[in-house]
Amino acid sequence: MTSKMDNPPPYEDALKHPQYDPNQLPHGSVDPPPPSYSPGMYASPPGYWGQAGMWAAPGLSPSGMPGTIPTLCAGVPATNPREMEDFLSTQWESTSVRHAFIRKVYLILAAQLTVTFSVVAVFTFVDPVKMFVIRYPGIYWASLVVYFIVYCILICCKEPRRRFPWNLVLLGVFTVALSYMSGTISSYYETKAVFLAMGITALVCATVTVFCFQTKVDFTSCGGFLCIAAILLVILGTVTAVVLSFHYVPWLHMLYAAIGAIVYTLFLVYNTQLLIGNRELALSPEEYVYGALSLYIDIVHIFLFILQISGSATE
Repeated sequence: MTSKMDNPPPYEDALKHPQYDPNQLPHGSVDPPPPSYSPGMYASPPGYWGQAGMWAAPGLSPSGMPGTIPTLCAGVPATNPREMEDFLSTQWESTSVRHAFIRKVYLILAAQLTVTFSVVAVFTFVDPVKMFVIRYPGIYWASLVVYFIVYCILICCKEPRRRFPWNLVLLGVFTVALSYMSGTISSYYETKAVFLAMGITALVCATVTVFCFQTKVDFTSCGGFLCIAAILLVILGTVTAVVLSFHYVPWLHMLYAAIGAIVYTLFLVYNTQLLIGNRELALSPEEYVYGALSLYIDIVHIFLFILQISGSATE
């Protein structure tokens, strides 16, 4: 509340008898004159407001410009040598892990192919073994059943982190089964046709591997196309089996074998790029059994299809 004596005079009296001049102060007055208004300037305690209406807060220089350049990472300067070293070391570690993974896969694959072609050589050069397989074809069908069962188990078992490496044991059983099946099939062809199929398969695999490590084309995004090609290959194989049983169109067998070799060559390109890991899709470094299994199946099927073509050509 205010007293009556403190009330200001009426408006007309103040105009006729002004008692206060803002530009003149009475003698002996202690109070400073009220500050005049100017754009961008505010009368405030020093250090609270900056020049030209800019905040003088922490993080801003007196000129109103930020002291540090903002970056995408909140609270991290644009140049941090320690973080750059950590990033490079992480990149190096991931590259070294991928290289170790590739070496492990190809070592397993080399062991598998050594076993397979050794068994094929036995069934090709040893005449008693060849005649035994031809006489008892049920052994071939038994190996085919074991091949499919173990393959399905290995597809569902990708993690190697166990006390006992059951997946490697299953991979060994699968290798023996597929090697025996390939040997029984090779026993029906001449030795010259088998050697020719081995040489062409080795040339195709070497060319595909070099191509996958050098090209920038991403084949891992073509998984749907490869699935459709595999389904068409199965349909064509069924039609070929039915047609050849009636001894019609004998050249259809070679056409089916040529298409099968091409399809599995594309599968080899796809699985090799999954192994490399610098494409849209990649295998985890823990899936070395699955990587070796995929490449092994592709190479063996390429050999079997080329063997059909070379066997028909030699006949």
